[in-house]
Amino acid sequence: MIEILRSRRSTRKFAPAGLEREKVEELKEALLRSPSSRDLKPWQFVFVSDQETLRGLSSAKESGGAFLAGAPLGIVVLGDESASDVWIEDCSIAAIICQLAAHSLGLGSCWIQIRNRRNADGSTAEERVRRILRIEKPLRVECVIAVGYPGERKDPVKREDLAWGRISGL
Repeated sequence: MIEILRSRRSTRKFAPAGLEREKVEELKEALLRSPSSRDLKPWQFVFVSDQETLRGLSSAKESGGAFLAGAPLGIVVLGDESASDVWIEDCSIAAIICQLAAHSLGLGSCWIQIRNRRNADGSTAEERVRRILRIEKPLRVECVIAVGYPGERKDPVKREDLAWGRISGL
């Protein structure tokens, strides 16, 4: 696990290759194995591979999501705010588990924050995603994870460059 953490980097440029069905199924399983508070599982996931839909989702917020249009897969992470008071935390845990699983499968990924972000037209990014995917309340949109084979190579962050000053105690 530590090697996955050491080598994983956010990928914003993807190779044109599609994803094998087996790898997509493994990502689904990883998401469904994500822990949640009191095992309430307030999350749901929408897997999007349609390029037109991915382009629409890529412009859901003002900036920071355009690269989704070049990814072969977007995973929209939804949370049912009526099911748990910690749906945000549970969805965030599932999202990072998905990213770590993707990396273990040789895939790249990047988190695109949606909740509490604005769209260029003044609406919220969440409203835009809701319209595109026809998502109804009480489901909320936490984020979208772009997934695909990396089209770029990034070196791991060196151990000596980590923010060691953020840790105190033993």
